[in-house]
Amino acid sequence: MTSSFSGQGQNRPGVPPRLPTPPTGWPIGSYATYEEAQRAVDFLADGDFPVQEVTIVGVDLMLVERVTGRLTWGRVLGTGAASGAWFGLFVGVLLSLFNTTASAGFGPILVGLTVGVAFGIIFAAVGYGSARGKRDFQSASQLVAGRYDVLCQPRSAERGRDLLAKLAMRPTDANHKD
Repeated sequence: MTSSFSGQGQNRPGVPPRLPTPPTGWPIGSYATYEEAQRAVDFLADGDFPVQEVTIVGVDLMLVERVTGRLTWGRVLGTGAASGAWFGLFVGVLLSLFNTTASAGFGPILVGLTVGVAFGIIFAAVGYGSARGKRDFQSASQLVAGRYDVLCQPRSAERGRDLLAKLAMRPTDANHKD
């Protein structure tokens, strides 16, 4: 009998490990952007390379937070009302589907929508008010790497390097045609 804790099947080709593990393999290419690393692996796949032996590794990770706008009470309450409306509409539709009374009509939908808007506004106001002006902006966060290395299992690394060298020797405009 095997358990999920026994380590069985941890290094099967094409199956990601169950627990976070450092990547293995030899470097066969290094790229400034994820798009370039993805294009390299796609090129390997087009050349009938065993891509299940390849890993793209982001190195020198950074969390980039891009500010998208200023938060105001109007924007906070409007966003809260909109998200509450969607949830209320969803609940109202569910209630109307299971309602056996023929005369109910759109009542449950309107009640769900109204209550959803009210609760959305209340929760948004409480959340924004509790921050007390410490975060008066909206932003989007993204995890980015300084470079992207393509690693390959040793048994195929030499062939992978050779194929990627051919990709690097192609004219620049040919690299972007897919």
